[in-house]
Amino acid sequence: MSITSNQKTAANTVELEIAVSPEELKAATDKVFQRKVKSITVPGFRKGKAPRSIIEKMYGEGIFLEEAVNDLYPKAYREAIEEADIEPVDQADIEFLDADMEKGFTFKAIVTVKPEIELGEYKGLAAEKTIYPVEDGDIEAELGRQRERGARIITVEGRPAQNGDIAVIDFEGFTDGVAFEGGKAEGHSLELGSHSFIDGFEEQIVGRNIGDEFDVNVTFPEEYHAEDLKGKPAVFQVKLHEIKEKQLPELDDEFAKDVSEFDTLDELRADIRDRYTETRKKRSTDELETRLLDQIIDGVNGEIPQVMYDNKVEEMVRDFGYRLQAQGMNLELYLQYSGMDEESFREGFKEQAQRQVKMRLALETIAAKEGLVPTDEEIQAEYERLAEQYTMEVEQLKKMLSEKDIASDLACTKAIDLVRDSAKVTEVTEEKAASQEEKPEKKPAAKKAATKKKTEKPAQEGASDETAQDQED
Repeated sequence: MSITSNQKTAANTVELEIAVSPEELKAATDKVFQRKVKSITVPGFRKGKAPRSIIEKMYGEGIFLEEAVNDLYPKAYREAIEEADIEPVDQADIEFLDADMEKGFTFKAIVTVKPEIELGEYKGLAAEKTIYPVEDGDIEAELGRQRERGARIITVEGRPAQNGDIAVIDFEGFTDGVAFEGGKAEGHSLELGSHSFIDGFEEQIVGRNIGDEFDVNVTFPEEYHAEDLKGKPAVFQVKLHEIKEKQLPELDDEFAKDVSEFDTLDELRADIRDRYTETRKKRSTDELETRLLDQIIDGVNGEIPQVMYDNKVEEMVRDFGYRLQAQGMNLELYLQYSGMDEESFREGFKEQAQRQVKMRLALETIAAKEGLVPTDEEIQAEYERLAEQYTMEVEQLKKMLSEKDIASDLACTKAIDLVRDSAKVTEVTEEKAASQEEKPEKKPAAKKAATKKKTEKPAQEGASDETAQDQED
């Protein structure tokens, strides 16, 4: 293989003309002949025994040529990419120019390559780091959640239902006097005060007694997932069959032994504090890094191929689908439930995809500028860490993840460390950070378009912030 032409035809496009020698082509046709001769029938010869010259005379000299070219060009292309020292970001457009047993063959590859970008400042950036202290109330709240998980459920009689009870009910919902799909259940257990049903539903069960039959009047919210029910009033016919209450375990040393590896409640409290402290430190660091990286991303200058954004969206959609499968759902059902079509669903990933592509390019550029190269020991340690994470053998993982990819990831991590360690960091309290976010930003009059702030979905109600943070990670 040799590169006969290498030229840049656009900002991120390279055109390679690649030649494969006649010797390589002949060797490839020989292999094709050996592979196909057994299936070729020639009159007067047993199947698979006809001489090559007879076959070529009968079917044409090029009978093995096309397949030989198809066998050769992928390897020739990979070698050319390596020799030219370019990094494709998409499948190349291949055009075959000529093929001849005496001269070899040539082909053209039009390659979209990773762009070279320019950066603004990345050292000495100023950013705030929000500190999240662990309060005694956080510890007690976590203990409360653990008590809830260990609660006994007992049936109660002789009193009406109250908040915190579990009501066992039959119900059927009607709009405009007509029962609607999905609005009926029997023997359903509903925790009163959990807000798991439409606003106002649970409140109307409070005060009812076992055996009561009654109507519950509610209005579906405007953002309800079912289009035909959005904003509509509804009546539910309800029968209360049973009232149950939770009996929480005593908060003592025995409780600590039951729910943990510790012998005393004090030890359990200390462990919760340590875990919360580590989680909140990580949250602080992650948020700081995000603020610093946002500044770097804003300073990225260069023409980035659209295909890089498109590929990242595809990757994110695929990962989302994998997570859904792990929960027993697929993307089609999710879209149906959420009321989105596939186009609008994909659209929701575009902004994040653009950020991630720019961030990766920026970190790779910083790593190259600063000579941040991981050692062999660091690469091996990363293989071992990932192997443990995915419960795989290291050697098996090495077949799936190239050393080049691992090294690139580690170099980017080093770049993040450099940016963070060189930054001018001001620590602020959570309260101060929240108050600053609430203040409207003053925008320069000349600036036509403001940068959209990234917002996070709030964690599910009732979950601890530690649990929510773990899910994000």
